[in-house]
Amino acid sequence: MQKLALLKGEVKHYDWGGVSFIPALLQIENPQMKPFAEYWMGVHPGAGCTIRLNDGREVLLRDYIQEHPEELLGSAVKQLFNGMPYLLKVLDVRDMLSIQVHPSKEQAAIDFELENKKGIALDAPDRNYKDKNHKPELMVALSEFYLLHGFKPEKELLATLQAVEALHVFIPVFEKKGYKGLYKMAMELPQEEVNELLQPLINRIIPLYQQNQLEKKSEDFWAARAAQTFVQPGSIDRGIFSIYFFNVLHLKKGEAIFQDAGVPHAYLEGYNVEIMASSDNVLRGGLTSKHIDTVELLKHTKCEATYPKIIKASKGEKEKEYPAPVNDFRLNSYELKAGEEITIHPATAELLLLTNGKVALSEAGTRIELERGNIAAAAFAGATVKVVAETAALLFHATVPVK
Repeated sequence: MQKLALLKGEVKHYDWGGVSFIPALLQIENPQMKPFAEYWMGVHPGAGCTIRLNDGREVLLRDYIQEHPEELLGSAVKQLFNGMPYLLKVLDVRDMLSIQVHPSKEQAAIDFELENKKGIALDAPDRNYKDKNHKPELMVALSEFYLLHGFKPEKELLATLQAVEALHVFIPVFEKKGYKGLYKMAMELPQEEVNELLQPLINRIIPLYQQNQLEKKSEDFWAARAAQTFVQPGSIDRGIFSIYFFNVLHLKKGEAIFQDAGVPHAYLEGYNVEIMASSDNVLRGGLTSKHIDTVELLKHTKCEATYPKIIKASKGEKEKEYPAPVNDFRLNSYELKAGEEITIHPATAELLLLTNGKVALSEAGTRIELERGNIAAAAFAGATVKVVAETAALLFHATVPVK
């Protein structure tokens, strides 16, 4: 049974994606300038991910694993998850993503069944729960990267409410009812009041944005961009409130952050590698034209101070681990110099993703070269994979923390 194979993921052409980064990685021409937002690798139903076998066949990764689950997943992962429990992605965020919250595993299972009983189709635009799983996420920046991540600590948030005239109305609510009361008010305000509060702010900051007088560390920069991106006649997106409520983070290349169930967040700009539990459950809280279910959003959002824990980039270390407090996935990276070798011993179905350089992989009678155009491979339990860097290279390694 083949234990190492070249892997081809699936591109997602969401309209917020960039037009050059992922096409360059995959060596795909893009003359029509289509958005290449995400590149999915895994067994999720939304990922038509294939592997190329030595006999020339291309088969779906999930089908290959299902044919020999014990041998390819390993007994521990087979028993615990009965499949590959994670999804690996490359993202190119050109335009801001919606503010999102993901449910816990226990609550996702309950709410998935409730929507089934209500007869809401899985592909319906007002469907909240696409599966029974949670969706904790870890991202590693491949460039300068900006995102919103959880509510600001109390003193910082209060200072923001006091400094921005449009937010003064929230001060007494925050002082009496805390984060939950603040967020509930922002999400339930009649649209007319949202417009009245935000229009003067937008009138002030958009000219500054257009004149390049705002810095990306400023909430005003992202609020102005949001106001110009999410344009609907007579309706200003209430997600702009959250830009001021949440931590605005700037990750440098190589830095990472984990986002657990209930933590509201939104990607604003940049390239990253992202790993998550294999799920597509998303509750949206603004900066979107898609369905917003305020009741469900408030039920799942952790309305509390978030103190960001940025995982710093390693300097001079060959191997870097990005810790995450979940058993669905683990992500490492290897920064290799030309000629360096490492050996990987997969304990389950694992993915290797090359974002820079060129490496040769070999296992038993299989040899694969990863470089631009062919950037990913799958390796399976029991294999011994030799990795040789043919040039300086950055290789990500996704697995499951098997004990």
